[in-house]
Amino acid sequence: MDASTGVELESMANAVLQPGFVGKEPPPWLRRRLAEGLGGVALFARNVVDRDQVAELTAALRAEKPDIIVAIDEEAGDVTRIDAHTGSPWPGNLALGAIDDPALTREVACHIGRDLAAAGITFDYAPDADVNNDPNNPVIGSRAFGAEPDRVARHTAAWITGLQESGVAACAKHFPGHGNTNVDSHLDVPLIKAGRAELDALELIPFRAAIAAGVQAVMSAHLRVPSLDPEMPATLSRTIMTDLLRGELGFDGLIVTDGIEMRAISDRYGLTNATVLALAAGADAICVGGEHADEETATVLRDAIVAAVRAGELPEERLADAAERVRRLAAWSQAAPKLSPDPRAAALGLSAARRALRILAPDALFPLTSAPYVIEFQPELNLAIAPETPWGLLAPLAELIPATGVRLSSAAGLPDALDASRNRPLVLVVRDPHRYAWMTDALKAALSVRPDAIVVEMGVPAAPLGDVHIATFGATAAAGRAVSELLAGRS
Repeated sequence: MDASTGVELESMANAVLQPGFVGKEPPPWLRRRLAEGLGGVALFARNVVDRDQVAELTAALRAEKPDIIVAIDEEAGDVTRIDAHTGSPWPGNLALGAIDDPALTREVACHIGRDLAAAGITFDYAPDADVNNDPNNPVIGSRAFGAEPDRVARHTAAWITGLQESGVAACAKHFPGHGNTNVDSHLDVPLIKAGRAELDALELIPFRAAIAAGVQAVMSAHLRVPSLDPEMPATLSRTIMTDLLRGELGFDGLIVTDGIEMRAISDRYGLTNATVLALAAGADAICVGGEHADEETATVLRDAIVAAVRAGELPEERLADAAERVRRLAAWSQAAPKLSPDPRAAALGLSAARRALRILAPDALFPLTSAPYVIEFQPELNLAIAPETPWGLLAPLAELIPATGVRLSSAAGLPDALDASRNRPLVLVVRDPHRYAWMTDALKAALSVRPDAIVVEMGVPAAPLGDVHIATFGATAAAGRAVSELLAGRS
């Protein structure tokens, strides 16, 4: 192809960026960049007040560029942006996988898409298609549909179908699979030790199902898979992004990176170099802005892409191809019929959360006959979960019965809390205690004093501790409400 002008190169470089920004309305720099061809933006919890405000925000963006891609990381489980301040009204992936009703998963995803479409969002960085086969995984956990590849595959396909029926593009993540690791790629580089045969039998099955379901996009993972590429992490590996995902699996949609500023990538390769390497490897869109949400970052990345093309480090044909794939996704989003929100959605979310509950308890235990005391054990949450997102039982239970309690981030306050719970039903709320020795020890200590306590597990359930155990398969607002109603005798 003929060499492009500087303006054309800048326009293509802008097209492949999906930056974040700070504020509840578009800042002036973002409006300027949209006029210069910026392909999309990524919304985070910091950009959200409520749905009406998001709709106004996206309308302002679209006034500058009608075909802008407006993306959000809305898994509608423990990871939520649109409901970051209230908690998701839906059960998350793990709960849907536990129910194992693909028709329900499809319906839930369609309602989520209806909600996003009404707010002007066109692209969802979901669903999570990882097989969570390492129970100690610090970043996937309840975000996955489960630990069995076939179960994950059928629910991944159902979720994609439902979301895209609503007119919102889906994105299967994190390719080639982030479930079999005990390292969080926000912090360091995970390592997948599986050989190719094991990958085919496990990690790749849901992604094949996603492609067969017509998923519009796939997100890369910042992890190393030596059996596929002994040197480069997946996001920066042409072997994985182009030869495997494009060539062997036949995916022809948009490839978007996980946040390029995540330390697994940026610490080793630098922000600008990682961006260029990702595009050269086969990525089409660069997600950035979890931390670097400013004009300087967007400008530095654009300029680095242009410089790499001029220096021969990034073929212009590859940049042009990436920009064209961004335009194709934008065109799909514009043309896709949008479904309106359904007033039945709230009832469906709560009903699904109730179906997900797994209860080990005497039949006559519920409802509680007096006001309970609640002890919640607070783990260190992974960086994919917005810190402001509420979880637990204290608030929803107090709406139904006069529950009181405390949240502990260590075992230090346990004796006082147990003393305060005397002569009252005791509810112990945990989240992945198998991953935290202090939490397991505290739970066992509490049960040794109060063997009658009700244990509510709101993470990935392991072997039950205690004679009365309720597993919710996630810590969404819907899950908290479902358990609270059970304890209060309202369902």
